[in-house]
Amino acid sequence: MERTPKLLAVIDYQNDFVTGALGFDGAAAIDDGIARLAQTYLAQGDHVLFTYDTHGEGYLDTREGRALPVPHCDPASAGWRLYGKTQELCCETCANHQIHTVYKQCFGMAPEDVVRLGKELPGLREILIVGVVTNMCVISNAVLLQSQWPEAQLTVDASLCRSFDPALHEKALDVMQGLQINVINR
Repeated sequence: MERTPKLLAVIDYQNDFVTGALGFDGAAAIDDGIARLAQTYLAQGDHVLFTYDTHGEGYLDTREGRALPVPHCDPASAGWRLYGKTQELCCETCANHQIHTVYKQCFGMAPEDVVRLGKELPGLREILIVGVVTNMCVISNAVLLQSQWPEAQLTVDASLCRSFDPALHEKALDVMQGLQINVINR
């Protein structure tokens, strides 16, 4: 019997959320763990998804940009790239068919990207979610992944997620547990 592959979803672990325009204390601390986990998934023949928050010149005119008027994650900038060891160790193999990328322009992936992933990765049974920001992009994408793979066991590793607001981090983890998403390492 063939083993069903798993998916590691690394949400927005980009320079601008770690040390850049929207960087915050604690975000750099999860780099080693995310990079090691991604390497493990790839070595086992599993899949890794990297989402990239992506905003261009018109960002400040969007609903998000009006509420958060801080230019960030412009694809022409270093702030858009993955952070640290996660970039060094994982993105060198981006041509690998096990690595999937989604360039998103708001908190969650666009519906067409979620559908595309569903076609690329049919029958997923396990999805592990890590990244930043827990109470914004992590929770938004967890809901989208749960909708695409309703029978998969979704798990959020709280020790590999961060937010600029620790109280909102905890509340988002509570909400995800309420949505029947397994939250580990709190």
